Amino acid sequence: HDDDDKSNNKNSKIQQPRSMLSIIPSPSWFVITFVIVQFFSTITSVSYGFVADNGIVKQKISSPNYYYANTHLLSTADDGAPSDYDTDDITEKSVSVTYDDDDEAIRDALKRELLMLSSVTNRGEFASSEERDIVIDIVTQLEALNPTADPASNCAGEWDLCLSSTHFFKSSPFFQTIRMAVNDKAIAENGFDIHDRATSASRIGRVRQIVSPREIKSEVELEVGMVPGLPLTVRGTVITKAKLEVKGPELWETEIISTEVKGSNIPFVNQMMDDMQLAFPVGNVYDTLMGNIPIVPSKTYYVDEGIRITRDIDDNFFVFSRA
Repeated sequence: HDDDDKSNNKNSKIQQPRSMLSIIPSPSWFVITFVIVQFFSTITSVSYGFVADNGIVKQKISSPNYYYANTHLLSTADDGAPSDYDTDDITEKSVSVTYDDDDEAIRDALKRELLMLSSVTNRGEFASSEERDIVIDIVTQLEALNPTADPASNCAGEWDLCLSSTHFFKSSPFFQTIRMAVNDKAIAENGFDIHDRATSASRIGRVRQIVSPREIKSEVELEVGMVPGLPLTVRGTVITKAKLEVKGPELWETEIISTEVKGSNIPFVNQMMDDMQLAFPVGNVYDTLMGNIPIVPSKTYYVDEGIRITRDIDDNFFVFSRA
């Protein structure tokens, strides 16, 4: 009987489902989990004193807080759903297409000025108030002079971020999914702002998106200082993959799949990550914790052979140049 009991116990153990923690073999998974938990812990403890400007702006705006995304061409209504939205809530702007020869000359001039401002302001991070106003005006004019029908369906290729109206890291589906999960713009902006200050010792390098008809891959190069005042840094590339589905002429929706870290400058860590080929299943985590995976809407109002301008749910814009 003892042998039978041992055999039954052994079989029952084999049949028991494995927990998520039991299948996590990579230390990088814990790092990514910590980032998500830390962010949600931060935004739940911040003050509600932050008030966002939800006014609708038709043309040029003058805003001293441009870097923190006060460029509102759209207005959104909160419906209380943590990971869903109604496309009817996004108003006041639609994609336009122009083919006039004079418009082409204007577009070329605007793009040259935009790329020059990108170069001298580090993608907009160090722009003066006057330069910020000029950037906003140029972006708005280019969107009105879009030469491509159905821009959301014509974004395939490799793109480098060259200008942003907000934190660079927010172009990644990883952080955009956090924004949708929080479902409160003011709280999310406070959380992102605090996260940016808390990681002020780090530097964001190249930010790239690789867009295909059914998937988008975001690559963000990071360099993090380990000890203040000492030239000891850890580098790596955070790679996030998400499903992509075009929903309209300018609208696409993404659903996060996974995140991984590659390209570390620490030899044994880099070799371990490359050998194990592991990615943290962020989408599965959201599905387990929330019951669904947040859907992230983005709108592209301008795309041509060299430039793409995409806006997120909060109307932050990201200008990409074709790699």
